[in-house]
Amino acid sequence: MSDPLDPCLAPDLVPDLVLASVRQPGVDICFDVHLRGGAVSAIIPSRQYAPALPAATRVVDLDGRYVIPGLWDEHVHMTQWALASNRLDLSDAGSAREAAAVVGSHVAESHVAEGGGSGVSGGTAAPGAVQTLVGVGFRDAVWPDLPSLALLDGVTRGRPTALISHDLHCVWLNSAAAQRYGVRVDADGLLREDPAFALTRELGQLPDTVVDPWVQQAGRAAATRGVVGIVDFEMTWNRDAWLRRISGGFAALRVEAGVYPQDLDRAEAEGLRTGLTVAGGGGLLTVGPLKVLIDGSLNTRTAYCVDPYPNGGHGLLTVSEPELLALLVRARQAGFVPAVHAIGDAANRVALDAFEAAGIAGRVEHAQFVRSEDFARFGRLGVTASIQPAQALDDRDAAEANWPGRTDRSFPLRSLVAAGATLALGSDAPVAPLDPWIAMSAATARARQDGRGPWHAEQALTRQEALTASTRGRGLIRVGDPADLAVLDGDPLTVSDAEFAAMPVAATLVAGRFTHGSQ
Repeated sequence: MSDPLDPCLAPDLVPDLVLASVRQPGVDICFDVHLRGGAVSAIIPSRQYAPALPAATRVVDLDGRYVIPGLWDEHVHMTQWALASNRLDLSDAGSAREAAAVVGSHVAESHVAEGGGSGVSGGTAAPGAVQTLVGVGFRDAVWPDLPSLALLDGVTRGRPTALISHDLHCVWLNSAAAQRYGVRVDADGLLREDPAFALTRELGQLPDTVVDPWVQQAGRAAATRGVVGIVDFEMTWNRDAWLRRISGGFAALRVEAGVYPQDLDRAEAEGLRTGLTVAGGGGLLTVGPLKVLIDGSLNTRTAYCVDPYPNGGHGLLTVSEPELLALLVRARQAGFVPAVHAIGDAANRVALDAFEAAGIAGRVEHAQFVRSEDFARFGRLGVTASIQPAQALDDRDAAEANWPGRTDRSFPLRSLVAAGATLALGSDAPVAPLDPWIAMSAATARARQDGRGPWHAEQALTRQEALTASTRGRGLIRVGDPADLAVLDGDPLTVSDAEFAAMPVAATLVAGRFTHGSQ
């Protein structure tokens, strides 16, 4: 039986639709865009030629608005993004003491003794026990003081508290949380890398009946920004969660669900491979890349770098070079596209060496700090640089502090494009918001709308390059494309920087169905 949401399997179930009087960016002439069977079937100048339409065809007059291919966020942790919206926000804290003060105020005001009623709780606890307070978004790399176990203990009144850093690579605990989750922490109260990831997963173990509605809400919010698809790198066996959500009514986005090495045996046994449409996923769910983390992050100062950090050390290479090569060879044999997390310049070198030795193309996730001699290797090896430009602005101070004199090759978008690399833009939500316009604005302006000047403006992309890197290389709509589209109130090539960053999206369509607007 055909999956009823899959236009490729059941095109007769998708009503014909005409988007009348729309323009493509940079073009003044209005067109009518005809959609049939979930694809773009014709693009005809408005009023110049009006073919006979099937009786059931719906015509939506968009009054000269602009239509672009739907936007993809190429790197998301969707469950963590949904959870972050319901946890204590520490992103504005300028120091460890400020973060502790925010936590202390919340503890004093909430008086939540049990049941998790505060809306910022998380993790498992015995029935009747006080729920763990979970905060998110702190950035200790640029703080003038240091986190400590004693500081957090002093403000939490014994309530188990776990604070997750904005980059997800670090968790700051109090003693009560360390005891509850059976982990050891030093005087700084910090877990880093794998222990932090493990605890973050445990903190996210809320009932599906709680988390799934939050994910539904996050998906609908993404659709309002023109998003038609995400690559979800949630650090778990992700396929089944998405099958459950889609069967429960999630239909806002296409989802490519990544696989991690610990689940590769299972994925192979079940016949999964990158790009495979998952049965029961409504045509919205496909298997994503094989995600391999080989270094840490800048904020946690574990990104693997050629030169030492100012306080010593080169960061961490969390997967050895022989292990990485073996994983990439196995990925090639199993039909998986590798997506290798590499932030530091040494990690990017290791990743590119492994791609070359394995004879496989793929993706480098982040490519945040790259040696100039490695730029051209991305293009030559067919390795896509999957970059999150908003982090350039979030991390500029940390980058200047940790990579002094070398930040001209931090988030080197222009250098990569000039060397022939293919870019794919994303957010790494919850590290940055799941909003491609924020990412594209950061890529093109290299500055926020806060008066602070551009950071390495020489590395900026053009608007068209940013759109192309956010639409899987499409840039403009063409006949035969999937009917995954976004309709805008302004021309993205000519509006001001401020308007571009906050671009009003009038409508979004996935496979010819409206997921936002024009209902």
